[in-house]
Order: sequence, then C-alpha cells, then structure tokens
Amino acid sequence: MYVKLLNIIIDGLLTGGIYSVIAMGFGLQYGVARVLNVSHGEFIMIGAFATWSLYTLFGVNPLVSLVICGPVLLIIGFFIHRTLFTRIRNSSESLAVVEGNSLLASFGLLFIIQNIALLIWGPFVRGLSFLSYPVHFAGTTFGANRLMTPAFAVGISVAFYLFLANTRIGKAIRSAAQEPAIAGLMGVNINQVLALCFGLGALMASFAGSLLSITYTISPTMGLEYTAISFIVVVLGGLGSIPGSFIGGFILGLIGSIVSYFEPGLSLIAYYVIFMLLLMVRPKGILGK
Repeated sequence: MYVKLLNIIIDGLLTGGIYSVIAMGFGLQYGVARVLNVSHGEFIMIGAFATWSLYTLFGVNPLVSLVICGPVLLIIGFFIHRTLFTRIRNSSESLAVVEGNSLLASFGLLFIIQNIALLIWGPFVRGLSFLSYPVHFAGTTFGANRLMTPAFAVGISVAFYLFLANTRIGKAIRSAAQEPAIAGLMGVNINQVLALCFGLGALMASFAGSLLSITYTISPTMGLEYTAISFIVVVLGGLGSIPGSFIGGFILGLIGSIVSYFEPGLSLIAYYVIFMLLLMVRPKGILGK
C-alpha cells in the first residue's frame, strides 16, 4: 500500500509540475494579452518534437534543449502576436470583439501548426529514452526522469514568477494587465508588452513540451488535450493569477494521478467534472479576485 501511495504522489507531482508550467504561460496569454489561445498546445507539441529531434539527430541533451527551443518559440510567439493579434486588436471596436476574433485566429493557427508538424514528423507516436535508469527512493524504485522532471518544472515556475514579480518588464506586464490605459499613459508600450506576454506563453509551452518529451510519448496531435487542461488549470487557480496557475496545476495533477490509479481512461473526464463544479461553486478560482 505504501509503494502504491508513493507512486500516486510521484505521478501527481510529475504531471502537476508540467500542468503548472503549461498553465502559467496560458494564463499570461489570456489573462493579460486577452488571447484565448486554443493553439497553445501546439506550441507544447513543437517544443516536444524539437527536443526529440535535437536528441535523436544530434545527441543534444534534452535539458540543454530547454534553453535552445524556449527562446526560439518566444521569438516566434512575439512575432505572431505583433503581425496577427496586434492587428486584430487595433482593428476591433471592443474587447469582446478582440477576444472573439483572436479565438478564431488561434483556431487557424492550431490547424496550420498541426499540419506542418504532420508534414515534418509524420503521424507517428515518438519517444526518447533519457535518464530512464532506476533510482531507489524511499524504499521503492523510480525512473530518474520521473524524479527529475517535477524538480525542473518547479524551478522553471518559481523563476518565472520571480521574473514577473521583481523585474521592470514584469511590472510593465502587471500594470498592462490591471489598467492598460493608465499603463499606456505612463509610457508602457502596450502592444509590445502584450506581444511579449504571448511570446512568454510560447516560451513556457516550449519548456513544458521539452519536459513532456523526457517522460511521455509524444505525437503531432497531442496539443488540443493540453490546451484543454491548461484552461481548466487557469480557471481552477483563478484567471490572471500566476501563483493560482502554479497551485492549480499540482492539484489537478494529483487528482488525475488518483483517478488514473483506479481507471486510467477517466482522468480527463475527472478534469472536466472538476471544471464544471468549479464554475458552479467558485467561478473565480482558488486565488481569483
């Protein structure tokens, strides 16, 4: 019983850590940039496949790929927002129109990115063997990657929060989220900040994809599931709350691990049940305001 409980906890921390990284980026894109980015999961998929390709073709350590793929997707995300979503924002007459048109545009991005990935990598499920050797921990045995991945996920999440809380860029992002008009009057370039938020969301998606590729199999069609999960985590933690996304990710990961222990096919259903109950009981989330 002790070994089973420990396995549930480790699996929950593993998936929860990745969910937190995914949701913190998604929350920034929607909570600040006001883009309900349904293509968020495709950036996760690109990060995962880029890491897999670098490892299988060139022998690049997947942990090194974090600092290679992440900045590249940040630049791509920034460019996409500046060329697509900024134009939508500037040509829309209200925030509701901005959100609706951005949602439709991100659906288009989803299918474009997914089909490009299918052309490059094919429809096959991939996986890599990295740090899969056994580690004896607390009287039982785990793969080293299962213990390492949650640690990296927590480190990335904490570093991202400190960046937003303590840097000038982070203060500009928070001011743009709270009062964009006043922030603009104080000299903040709103379009640049919103594009940066979208790029940072893509950066976090890439980090999550790299971590996913270390511990799970990946496929070009994996993105939409993780987009749905990230949305549930953001609502669970509280829209616009970065700490809430962090906490919500681990809560959802632990719940999914418990449900998967009894019936693996029900974990995603459990997430949606939690989502619907949350909307009825506490729609603002755990740390929502």
